[in-house]
Amino acid sequence: MEVLTPKEMGQADRLAEQAGRSLWHLMQAAGGSVAREALARFPDRRSVAVLCGPGNNGGDGYVAARLLRESGLAVDVWRSAEPKPGSDAARAADAWKGAVGALADFTPQADMLVIDALFGAGLARDLDGAEREAVERVKAAGSVVLAVDLPSGVSGSSGEVMGEALQADCTVTFFRPKPGHLLYPGRALCGEVVVADIGIPAGVLADIEPQLWANEPAQWRHALPRPKNIAHKYQRGHVAVFSGKMSATGAARLSADAAARAGAGAVTVLSPPDAMAALATHLTATMLHRFDAPEDVLAFIKERKVHAAVCGPGFGTGEKQKAVVETLMHESDVPLVIDADAITVLSQDLDCFLAVRNSGEPTLVLTPHEGEFGRLFPDLAENKTLSKVERARLAAARAKAVVIYKGADTVIAASDGRAAINTNGTVWLATAGSGDVLAGLVAALLGQGMPPFEAACAAVWIHGQAGQREGFGLTAEDLPQAARKVLAELISR
Repeated sequence: MEVLTPKEMGQADRLAEQAGRSLWHLMQAAGGSVAREALARFPDRRSVAVLCGPGNNGGDGYVAARLLRESGLAVDVWRSAEPKPGSDAARAADAWKGAVGALADFTPQADMLVIDALFGAGLARDLDGAEREAVERVKAAGSVVLAVDLPSGVSGSSGEVMGEALQADCTVTFFRPKPGHLLYPGRALCGEVVVADIGIPAGVLADIEPQLWANEPAQWRHALPRPKNIAHKYQRGHVAVFSGKMSATGAARLSADAAARAGAGAVTVLSPPDAMAALATHLTATMLHRFDAPEDVLAFIKERKVHAAVCGPGFGTGEKQKAVVETLMHESDVPLVIDADAITVLSQDLDCFLAVRNSGEPTLVLTPHEGEFGRLFPDLAENKTLSKVERARLAAARAKAVVIYKGADTVIAASDGRAAINTNGTVWLATAGSGDVLAGLVAALLGQGMPPFEAACAAVWIHGQAGQREGFGLTAEDLPQAARKVLAELISR
């Protein structure tokens, strides 16, 4: 599903109007959707308070209030300001025949349903005055809240809280979700999100050309690798994974196992001399190859036809490791997943590495978590005016890479501006080694020929789904096998 910024949503409204759906009719449909959800979800709430702002969000609230009263509920309307004369919101307010109280006088109760129609996704300032005080009173009272479009105080662009924000039990938005529904903390404040059809033709998206999606299989399933019956193991993709020293081989083994479980026909762990014995003890289906110097790496990649590589999990950050990363960045054209320690190495001289890597633009996937992102792109991380999606896009454009900006709301961004917000992450993935598995999944899909952006999106979703299925108590060692099952189901469909 496409995700629209508030600006793009405004464009969708205008295009719908040009197609014959007036803003007045859209408002009636939006208010009707809110009323239906209120009746269906909260039938035990006999008292309803509708809080209306001065704009179109408030207009939706007036429509919902009228329909709920017509359904037999006790409904009161409270507003912060009158709508602009002649506007659709003013017309909706005129159609409401009940009393209207001043928002400053509103006293919420724990047993009432509060419909929050103060501000929607387009809010561009911090909540203050009567609106903020009303929000604080609702939170203190513990009222059930149904938000119209977005909980008031949540930025539709970034999901950030603008001064103060309501915690909704349910949010009804229209046509398409907004970034604020999917990015934290807004994602947590929305409760369950219902995307209502209010009659905007889907065809308007062709004119808007959105570049942001919720990360779902429909976006990339068509590109999943499906090997031919006559394919041999190297035609199914050869993935190289770089290991660190003897005491830190576990991370590379997790990446290698994930790559194999995700369909790579061959996986080789490249090991420094001192780690060979430790790795040989644990590896069975995965091959093992020793390297002493960066030149050995280049020779292996060429001779053994490596299709993708993972560098970073448990790799180390010393001078020898830096030389290998530099060689991979400068002299190899193999698709490369840079994770963990390799990100730290890269951040020490990012401009130098990327300047050379960008000259040929081979495939590069960076997988930073919040702290690593700050080391790689400190100016972007410190810019609080940017949303997580905007930071990821700018980073991807600068690095000419696909960036997997990890977290509870992982964002995947390509250098051409495409981006996706993942929606199936789980707290159970917050465990040591989880990121190493993700790096291996990405490399496996790249090695089998999947386009970089789609491979990154698929790997993140599969990783999240595997984490959800395993649930409480999972360790990173559980994830490769769980991911295999998820991927097998996707391909079998």
